[in-house]
Parts: sequence; C-alpha cells; structure tokens
Amino acid sequence: MRHRKSGCKLNRDSAHRTAMFKNMARALLTYEQIRTTEVKAKELRRVVDKLITLALRDDLHCRRQAYKVLGSHQLVQRLFDEIGPRFEGGQGGYTRIVKLSQPRTGDCAPMVIIELTKKAADAPVKAEEKGTSPEKETSKKAAAKAPAKKKAEEPADKAEQAPAAAPDESGTTKEA
Repeated sequence: MRHRKSGCKLNRDSAHRTAMFKNMARALLTYEQIRTTEVKAKELRRVVDKLITLALRDDLHCRRQAYKVLGSHQLVQRLFDEIGPRFEGGQGGYTRIVKLSQPRTGDCAPMVIIELTKKAADAPVKAEEKGTSPEKETSKKAAAKAPAKKKAEEPADKAEQAPAAAPDESGTTKEA
C-alpha cells in the first residue's frame, strides 16, 4: 500500500529524481520560465515554492538550505535579493502552470510552461532606486535630440560654401 508517500517517482530512482528537480529549479529561477511535462511541473512546483518561502525569511540558515538545493552562490543571492522581495506579503502561489496545446512529439506527453507569477518587469521600480528621476530622463532625451538637429544643419552650411570655391576653367580652385 502507498500510504503516507508523497510525490511521484517518475520512473527514476531517488538520486536521479532529486538531481533532476535541482537542475529544473536552477533553470526556473534563472530563466523564470521553463517548458516541461505536466507531472514534472507539478512536482517542481513543490520544490520552488519552498525555495521562495526560504527567500522570504532571509536569514543565514535559510540561505544555507537554499544553497543545498541550488548549489550556486550567485543563484542563491539572486533568489534572496531579486526574486524573494517580489513575493513579499503573499503566502504561496509563487508559480503558475500553463498548459500547452501541442503534446510532446514521440510519446504524446502533455506539455506545460511553468513560470514565476511575478516577473521582473512586473515588480515596481522606484525612481530613487533607479538613480534618475523621470524629469532628468526627459531632459537627457531632449539634450540628445538637440545636437542631432545641429549636425543636420551643418551639412547645409557646407553646401553653401562649396560653390564659392568652384574650380575655374583650368581645373584648379582659387581660395579667397
């Protein structure tokens, strides 16, 4: 009987299964969206949601637990500094599974896209954090356009000066 046994075996031994989910968790946190089968995505959701919950607590012990799964200091830092703060105030529901219309070629397995619910572009970016205010950005754009207009006027001035130094009948130019 299968009492008190959670998760799917996915036709793999435990070492292969844990390695696969570690790799998939790394890919999902790196690219924020991956394409996989439906059953793998449902199992991966459990792993990634636990990692994001660790990122919300943000202490040394949580960072070490996340490192055990991710195995990369840069990815742990990204999880705790960029991804975790996006989900402040929420309890769960950090990932979304979207079913694709076409099954996988060969074995007809149902395919899905698993992604983080809050993307980097969705996160509000304050002007103070960015370092420039919207007024400064518009003035920079206006300043960039002004020299472009001056450059466009300069060739017209040179064209007016060119007939003044026209060559004479012998083919030489006379300068004033």
